[in-house]
Amino acid sequence: MTWLHAVIDVPDATTSHAADFWSAVLGWPLGPPWPGHPELRSLTPPDGDAYVHLQVIDGPARIHVDLEAEDREDLVRRAAALGADLVSEQDRWTTLASPGGLPFCVVDHVAHQAPGPVAWPQGHCSRLVQVCIDCPRSAQPRETDFWRALLDGRWVASSAREFVGKWHDDAGSPVQLLFQVLDEEDGPVRAHLDHGTDDVPVEVRRILDLGADDIGPGRGWHALRDPAGLAFCVTGNAPDHTRRRELG
Repeated sequence: MTWLHAVIDVPDATTSHAADFWSAVLGWPLGPPWPGHPELRSLTPPDGDAYVHLQVIDGPARIHVDLEAEDREDLVRRAAALGADLVSEQDRWTTLASPGGLPFCVVDHVAHQAPGPVAWPQGHCSRLVQVCIDCPRSAQPRETDFWRALLDGRWVASSAREFVGKWHDDAGSPVQLLFQVLDEEDGPVRAHLDHGTDDVPVEVRRILDLGADDIGPGRGWHALRDPAGLAFCVTGNAPDHTRRRELG
């Protein structure tokens, strides 16, 4: 299993608001600080293992992913050979940057149980299901090739002009990846969160009531902004967990 974690990196000044907001969006309470790493806390589902985390950083808000590996040193070596840069080495993870500059971490693998979706009083369900990697046009080919070569799993190409394709490990990862081509020619690769639901309009109204800023609808998604200034989308991606997700 290539279990992926989504990490919301926020500056200290917005941590409290971001924590309250994402806890309410996901329906999961914020857990205690990690032992030895007080800058990190996990949003803890009641029926499975955490895969969404909040980290206080010295810098602007951003999203990064953590990849679990059976052999962390081997995956780090492979990533470097494919063009990633080593950023730092910690006791529990190794931080790298992708060819396009997107930070990510490699952590040791442990056994997991994926949580199910949250059922809301309005009659719908939701769960954070996807990280979208946003690539400027000049960076997209190399960035996409990097992730496809690094990660085992299934790749499905997209016929839409603004998307390249989707990835999932087919073995139970709670997070899939989507690769998007931005309108801008140059710049750093970054990422945003996609929150899946079986009723996009109702879930958007619920999240707006929690204090999100409205950016606007798209084709099958609705873009919002969180208290830390991060854009994210509510999407029609199925919120229920499957070992082989629908990636079409």
